[in-house]
Amino acid sequence: MLLNKQKKAQNSKGNRMLVTINVIGSSGPLRFVVNEEQLVASVIDMALKSYAREGRQPVLGFNLNDFLLYCPASGTDALSPFETIGGAYGARNFLLCKKPQPEKTETECTTKIPRRGRHGSFKSWINKTLNRKVSSY
Repeated sequence: MLLNKQKKAQNSKGNRMLVTINVIGSSGPLRFVVNEEQLVASVIDMALKSYAREGRQPVLGFNLNDFLLYCPASGTDALSPFETIGGAYGARNFLLCKKPQPEKTETECTTKIPRRGRHGSFKSWINKTLNRKVSSY
């Protein structure tokens, strides 16, 4: 009798499914149960929290806007964060990866902060040492 009540309570919440999410660079997949009506964004959030809770490497962070969820059946397009996870081609296996970061422009790469230490920089020390040796010949 109690078992029947639990099944009815689950059916009223929607269908639940076990998803497997592979993270690039991780040692193994994440597996957890989600509701079919959950949004892709909330599944990414759950995956990041589960990944961090397990102490996996490399550290990913918690910002779900930095990640994309791919479904192998959908090809090369990432899933929209606003669609339901159950509507993703009926798939249960997914791939989580970071969004590509924009490349730095030349001004960002060439800007250097001068280092001023107590004794100057290593490069200036090398130049001074070599100049002394060369001038002694």
